[in-house]
Amino acid sequence: MKTVEISEATGPLSEYAEQAHQEALVVTAGGKPVAALVPIEDVDLESLSLGTNPDFLGLIETSRARCRPGAGISTDEMRKRLAARRQPVR
Repeated sequence: MKTVEISEATGPLSEYAEQAHQEALVVTAGGKPVAALVPIEDVDLESLSLGTNPDFLGLIETSRARCRPGAGISTDEMRKRLAARRQPVR
């Protein structure tokens, strides 16, 4: 991982993005990290956007807290329930 002080980061963004293809580049201000350029592969824009959205991440954490281990139902059970709803009514 490389670091660059923001006051010394005078090159074009494309130059720093090229460096980030190989390893993360952390931008610091007064020695403290403020931003990072990180290499990403096989990630679509929507997934990246959701994965960094504080509101979405909060929703996921709330959902995880509500579902205690063993309190939910299995995937197989959910499929059975959904299949039962699809049966034609006679």
